[in-house]
This record gives sequence, C-alpha cells and structure tokens, in this order.
Amino acid sequence: MDLKCIFSLAILVSQISLSSTQNVNVVIQGATSIGETDDNFVCVTLDWWPTGKCNYNQCPWGKAGLLNLDLKKKGLLNAIKSFNPLRIKVGGSLQDQVVYGVGGVKNCPNFMKNEDSLFGFSQGCHPMERWDELNKFFNQTGLVTFGLNALLGRNRSQIKKDLWVANCQLQNARDFMKYTISRGYKVDSYEFGNQLSGAGMGASVEAEQYGKDIVVLKNLVKELHPDPKTQPKVLGPSGYCDEKCFNSFLDDDPNMITKIQDPSYLNQVAQTYKGVLNIVNKFKPQSGAWVSESGGALHGSAKDLSLTFADGFWYLDQLGMASTYNHKVFCRQTLIDGNYALLNTTTSITVLAVTQESNPNLRPGISIIFINLSKDSSFNVTLSNYKHQSRNLRSTDVAKPNFEFRGSKDREEYHLAALAGNIQGQIVLLNDVPMVPTETFDILVMEPKVVNASTPISISAHSIIYVTVRDFQAPACA
Repeated sequence: MDLKCIFSLAILVSQISLSSTQNVNVVIQGATSIGETDDNFVCVTLDWWPTGKCNYNQCPWGKAGLLNLDLKKKGLLNAIKSFNPLRIKVGGSLQDQVVYGVGGVKNCPNFMKNEDSLFGFSQGCHPMERWDELNKFFNQTGLVTFGLNALLGRNRSQIKKDLWVANCQLQNARDFMKYTISRGYKVDSYEFGNQLSGAGMGASVEAEQYGKDIVVLKNLVKELHPDPKTQPKVLGPSGYCDEKCFNSFLDDDPNMITKIQDPSYLNQVAQTYKGVLNIVNKFKPQSGAWVSESGGALHGSAKDLSLTFADGFWYLDQLGMASTYNHKVFCRQTLIDGNYALLNTTTSITVLAVTQESNPNLRPGISIIFINLSKDSSFNVTLSNYKHQSRNLRSTDVAKPNFEFRGSKDREEYHLAALAGNIQGQIVLLNDVPMVPTETFDILVMEPKVVNASTPISISAHSIIYVTVRDFQAPACA
C-alpha cells in the first residue's frame, strides 16, 4: 500500500443469529507496533500446471499455466496494473520437476501425463523464450519471486516413501540465473523447492540435507550478485499444512461455507503463525517469515467457494493474521489458475475483493479492515485513540486511559459486499457499485466513500469494510 503505515487490521466478527445492530468502540493502540510487513506484502502465484491437470472430476486450469497463459490479454494486464504494487511468485507443485532450457539443456520438452512420476506428470522444461515473454509481463507489476527446482540430481529413497536423497545439483539453476542477469531481468528472491519440508507434499528432503543445499544456493546467489543492495533473497524451507488439517477445506465438505464464517474456525491457524514467528525470533531474528503459497485448499481448491465473494472472509482474515504475527509477505495461490484464482481463468474478471490506493503522495495514516461474518447482525463502530496519561502522576492519582479521536476530519471507506447478498457469487459490490470490467476490459476506478471521521462506521451483515484515516495520531507509524 502507499500509506506510510498500515497500523492495524481489526477483524470484527459475530456469530449472533438474531438480526440486530450493535454499537462497538474500537480503540487504536497507536503507541506500539506489533508487526511490520514488506512493502510488497500482497503476493499472488502463477503455477506451472498444464491444461491436463484434473482433480475431483474437474479440470479448472485451462490455459492459465506459466507456459500457456496468454500474457497479452487486456483484461489480465489491466487487472495486474490495478493491484499496484503486486509481488508475483513463480512456482507451484511442478516446481521441482522443471528444468531450464539454457546452458547444457538442449532438449526442452513439455510436461506430459505420467502416473509413475511426481504429481502424475513427467519432467518439463522452461524455455528461455518464454522467460523473456514473462519478464515483459512482470515489468508491469511489482517484484518477482522465482521458485527453483530443489530435486534436480536427487533420487527417491529405497527405504522411506516420498523421501528424496543426495545433494541437489545447482548447475542448471546457475545457468538460469546467469541468463537472467545477462538479460537485465530483476528477481527479488529465489524460493528453494516447493513444500519439501516435514512430511512434504508428494516429496520431501531431510532437514539437514536441505540445510546444506540452501547454504550452497545462498553462496551461489552471493557469487552471481556480489552487490548486497541488488542481491536476491533466498527463501526456505517451503512448508505446508498436512492433509489432515486440510480435510475440512476440501471441496466435497458440505459444511465449508459455514466453517469459513466461523471466527473460531478461522482462528485455528493462529497457532501456526505464532509458532513460526517464535522459531524465527529464536534462531534467525534477522530473517523474516513468509507465506509463500496459500489458497485454503489443495488440488485447485473448492469450486463453489474459493473463487467467490465468501472466500474474501478467509483471504482478508489471513492477510490480517499474517501481518499481526509479523509475516513479511503473503502469497495467494493463485492469480489466474485453478478454482482459487483471484481472476477468472477465461475472462480475467476480478472475482475477489481488490483494494488499492493510487496517490503516491499520501500522508501518514492507518488502515483497518473490518470483516463481518454474521449474516444477520450489523455494527456501528466508533474509532478512538488510546492516549497514555503523563508519567508524572501523584501517588493518589489513578492512571486511566483517555479515549478520543485524533486524526483528519474525514475518512475513506470501501464497503465490499456480494451482489444480491449471494456470498457464493463472483460479483463484488464496492460502495454499492458492481466491480465488473467494461466491454473493453478496463478496470473500474475504485473510489472510496468519504465520510466524517468522528461518526460511527456502519458495517452491514456479510460485508467487508476497508477504512483509511489520514493524519491519525499513531506514534508507532512515525
């Protein structure tokens, strides 16, 4: 975002079944920051899956993979520009089966179905001609994170199922990086392997072996990028939630739409974020935690939920929770592939809530997201600052918080709701205006509603409100 400080993401939830309107006071603790995200916190992925990728009797990928996506679609280009800025992560399940068509690689085949291979597909190749085309596309967005093959040179263990052993061979990665540098392409970071930690996702590598290889990769990056200011970051290990914790999110779960509106269910992942943060702080406080891939479900996700307005409840809640636990980047799986795409695969129409700020000279302020999960209850929310009393108190004085609103007289509100109240539909209303592209695929300007900042914020049932207050007195944001 262009704001100097996104101070907090406040999540407002309710399970009250009776129709009602409640008054709520939200106090902003402006003196202390609990987390800090990267400027390119919002991230989406582009995946390698070919057209033939199918699960649950559906084949949702179409021509939306990295090797066959039409990069000149006007709707796609306009949608990308509307995010501004946006981190794109190149990767996915087939990441560890990709060789790069450069250097010693002369034969560059496509992915082919092969039930004996990992994920049911043979090894595939990434031609450098396609890398050239992709970089022209990337120039219209923000940063790029590229997922490298971390299984090249390894072989399956004869003892343990799904375990891959031996050192990873990085010569092909070296050739790819050298080509990238020679063309002047900018890669912000390299992710080493896709979900190979722990039990892995189809394949795994022992932690000690993975650690040795990532040190070699880090040294390679330093060698090829000697200037620390332009040196790509190295990311790993890419972990994942196991099958058990995803069971209730699979698309054949009839209760999924109910669960995604349950705050206690959404909060279950908080312990994962907290655990990762504790580990980072204990062993490597100078590094940062990322969510490099999250889509809510495996194998292309849930066709009746993940690409609808309702998924915004989960997605924006995750963005808020990740930032609360000091995660630097959150990558959404995916931009335009499968059933969890932000954009419709065939039309490139935006199907989930997108908020943006276009003015590069915005003053300091705070942004807050309110998510009302209740289908019946609405809320009137009053914002106020928390003001600490002077330290020079007499022994007989009692230190009491002083609540008041201190900020600009107006605030900007973006009210997001589902068309006709259908939260499993794909049309989003922004301040009562349907957010659909024009006939020429232009994205509508996302204008806020400007209201008096001292008045309560009205939050209707099953809606999401994004609020910006300029000049809010928050010392932690200075």
